[in-house]
This record gives sequence, structure tokens and C-alpha cells, in this order.
Amino acid sequence: MKAAVFQGSGSVVWQDVPDPGIKDPGDAIVRVDAVTICGTDLHILKGDVPEVTPGRVLGHEAVGTVVETGQDVRTVRPGDRVLISCISACGRCRFCREGRYGQCRGGGGWILGHLIDGTQAEYVRVPFADLSVHPVPSRVDSVEAVLLADIFPTSYEVGVLNGGVRPADTVVVVGAGPIGLAAVATARFYSPGRIVAVDLAESRLRAARELGADATATADEGPEQLVADLTDGLGADVVMEAVGVPEAFEMCTRMVRPGGRVANIGVHGKPAALHLEDLWIKDVTITTGLVDTFSTPMLLRMMAAGRLPAAELVTHRFALGQMEEAYDVFGRAADTGAVKVVLGGPQHTAVQVPDAAATG
Repeated sequence: MKAAVFQGSGSVVWQDVPDPGIKDPGDAIVRVDAVTICGTDLHILKGDVPEVTPGRVLGHEAVGTVVETGQDVRTVRPGDRVLISCISACGRCRFCREGRYGQCRGGGGWILGHLIDGTQAEYVRVPFADLSVHPVPSRVDSVEAVLLADIFPTSYEVGVLNGGVRPADTVVVVGAGPIGLAAVATARFYSPGRIVAVDLAESRLRAARELGADATATADEGPEQLVADLTDGLGADVVMEAVGVPEAFEMCTRMVRPGGRVANIGVHGKPAALHLEDLWIKDVTITTGLVDTFSTPMLLRMMAAGRLPAAELVTHRFALGQMEEAYDVFGRAADTGAVKVVLGGPQHTAVQVPDAAATG
């Protein structure tokens, strides 16, 4: 089969690799029907995740069809269409029993495309299949469902829930990439008073407004002053960092009100300054986290009911074999207008690469 193989030094190549096979009784082999590229994959290419070594098949998000299962798998069988979660869960360790699957100590956690071969391939081996894949309702499209593998549960759990969004809150989302946009969409579940989105790209801010942001600002438009003006100088109740760079995190800590919450979602490859000399007296709560994906079944139900805007985030479609082109387009989002790219889908043939002016 073919797969996207990390070569090191910012390079990924679509090349021949051995077909995966059952290794453990809880495994499932899944034919990949729709897959996407994550901002974390770009962090891997930049060297921010040194545990990923050259030769690794990348990817941790996909929808596919089960073709084989190990003898212990009980919840899915060959022929089932499933969502592959970005997090694998052994189901037995202390953290899995608490629903904190991202911290699994039984061989799971974030392993696909990280510690074992991932989903950006024609076929993938999924360990702990009973807890790590989810049957997809027939009325849910695969291209939309793939966004529930990572970005929506990540934004909802690590951003919205960790940030404690409540009715009437002023919520600021710094970074309007896929994670930030999903945070805007899921923050609306809790009826905040206003949502402010901050990004460098006007095209992404337009997307944020379409998903429910009440106000937007580029980094050059004084977002800190905007938040101060909207809150009579108090600051935001909840600020979410969805970029993963020191400047964004430090901006978040300046925009939060006394007693407010900063929820860090971004993947950081460099140290960020924590100005405790300013924050210690403000009763500020700062949270971090890796997604646990405990919310995935609920989000699937929301999508099936038509209450989760996901299709709007997909700006570019490719055939599965166009992986290298897709990485290029997604990696140059400022130029291409890419928000989320999806490869595959029906018959693996849909190919649409709009120009930046068309993506919004």
C-alpha cells in the first residue's frame, strides 16, 4: 500500500510501505476512506515533536471501513464504517478508568502517527479498537465525520470545557485555524455573551464570523484594546490559545480578567514566558491538556442531528494519492486560504483546490 511517510527535515513523501496486519487481539485493520492533515502534523515537520522519527507513517484522524478485526474485538466488525479517534484507549489503566484517555498508560494515548504508524495511508492498524473507533451513523458524511477525530473534541474538551465557558461570558479565541474555528463553534453550546476571534489572516476571521464570532481582529488591529473596550477594561472571562506560539500565549494572559480562565489548546515547540509577577495577584486559572475524546460520541450525535457546523471548515478536497500536494496547500494556509483539507471521500476522486479568494 501507499502512505505518507515522515522523512525528517520538513519532508513527507507518499510512498510504498508494507500493508498493516493484526498484531494484538484488540486490533482492527481499517481501509481509509477519508483522512485529513492536522496542525500537529505541521508541528512534526518543524521538529516540534521529536518523538516522531523518520520512517513513521503520519496521521491520526480518519474515517474508514473495517476490513479485519482481532479475536477480542466486540464492538465493530468487517464492513462497518468507523471514525478513527486520534486517541487510543486501553480501557484498563487508571487514567482510562477516569475517562482521561489521552493520558493512557496501557499502551494508548496519542500513538497513531506519533509512536506507531498512522492514518495517512490506504490502510491502518488501530489498536484497542473497541474503545478507539466509533461507528458512524449512515446519515453522517465521511468528509464531515473526519473532523470529529481530533479538532472538534480537542477544541471542545481542551478549550471550551477546560475554559469553563458559561452563559454571558466574553470568550476570546486566539488563532482562527481549524482548532480555533471549532472552538468558536462549540463555545456557542453555552450561550456566551460574545465571542472574539483573533488571527493574522482575514480569510480565517471571515470563517470565524460565519461560525458565530461576534467580533474579530487581526494582530495588527489591537486585539487587546478591542477586548478591553468590549469589557469596560475588565478583560475576557475565558481566553483560548489555539496557535502554539509564545506570543499568542502571552497575549492570552494579558487579555484575561481577574478570576478568569486561560485554556491553552495549541501545541508549543518553544518556551513561553509565564509572567507570574503580573498574574499571581489576579486569581487566573491556566489549563493545558491533550484531548481525551470522551466527548466524541456526543459530538457524533450532534452532527447527526445537524447541530454541529463542520462542512464549513473544509476548504480543500484531494484524492488520497495527492497527499504531498495537500501538505503543501495546508502548510501555506496564509497563501492558499486553507482551513481544513480532506483527502478521499466518495470514490476517493473528489478533487477541488479553490484559490484563496474563494475559500473565505
